[in-house]
Amino acid sequence: MSRPIDPRVDIGHVHLKVADLERALGFWRDVLGFEEQTRYGDQAVFLSAGGYHHHIGLNTWESKGGSPPPPGTTGLYHVAIRYPDRATLADAVRRVLEAGIPLHGASDHGVSEAIYLADPDGNGVELYCDRPREQWPRNPDGSLGMFTRPLDLGALLAQAP
Repeated sequence: MSRPIDPRVDIGHVHLKVADLERALGFWRDVLGFEEQTRYGDQAVFLSAGGYHHHIGLNTWESKGGSPPPPGTTGLYHVAIRYPDRATLADAVRRVLEAGIPLHGASDHGVSEAIYLADPDGNGVELYCDRPREQWPRNPDGSLGMFTRPLDLGALLAQAP
């Protein structure tokens, strides 16, 4: 029988292969607001929130000028960016829409509210915020009762600062 992972473990960063570093920065830095921490010429950039060494790595080491993987292949489904509250999520969604980036979906999962889109290289991106744990839905047996329902995008955007 396997033991569960230590609950203090978390995901430290995501490294994405991109075709064009400046184009990728136009999304990750200029639209979403991640801050550039380190750059390796025209090959890689490391971005973060709050001065961490990096949450997002962007590189062209194996992908410069490349195209996104075709549908029906394996790979990254999406990277999820968790916002601390509904207002900061709303602000991020407002910036995405103002930049003309199309949304692929908006869902209420009971435990969280999520917006789905893609970066310029076709990588899936989820922008979300969790509800407080005490509000998470439960099934009659006590297990987590997640679901997927449409999210009222207008109500979310009304929370933007």
